Amino acid sequence: MEYNTQREQLKISDYGRHVAKMVEYCKTIPDRSERTAMANTIVEVMAHVNPKIKERTDYKHILWDHMMMMAGYELDVDCPYEIRREEVENMHPGHIGYAEGTIRYRHYGRALENMIKAVAAMPESEERTVLTGQIAHAMKRQYLQWNRNTVDDALIAEQLAELSDGRLTLPEGFTFQTSQELLNAMEAAAAKKEANEAKRKKKKKKK
Repeated sequence: MEYNTQREQLKISDYGRHVAKMVEYCKTIPDRSERTAMANTIVEVMAHVNPKIKERTDYKHILWDHMMMMAGYELDVDCPYEIRREEVENMHPGHIGYAEGTIRYRHYGRALENMIKAVAAMPESEERTVLTGQIAHAMKRQYLQWNRNTVDDALIAEQLAELSDGRLTLPEGFTFQTSQELLNAMEAAAAKKEANEAKRKKKKKKK
């Protein structure tokens, strides 16, 4: 099992690891206009994942600031706001209230279920199709952390449809990564994290 302590620390934890992965994916899109469209979609997802931020009058500006910070300020898109880098990096975490409502499948977590709702609310588009596939793989990774012995791709697809009230379905010909591929990637990420932590400690001792 991959524990959070073995993973790379999130720059902003409010939106969860899946949103952070979406931001990293956005950076790899070669076309600028497509990257910008994807960035706008991610901002919408972030607002659904962390709805309390909408209480702020400038919440969209804040969301763009946060997304750029998660991207390490390396996301080349047409941003509608001036990014307040110094202000964001010096921000203090706000109070996080208790989450309300029940979670249908605890092994997926609330953040992933909120993301499913956000993507399901989007109009049909290529971005929505890409995000649906990413969510399906994220669900399988979460499932493997809970139970590595048995995972059924058909069950993941069925639960995705259920959690989205039938609005998200995988496209014809969609292929899941195998359980072993995902496990190998998870173990490699954990090993990389451990190696980086060892290097950091070694460097700290030399000072």
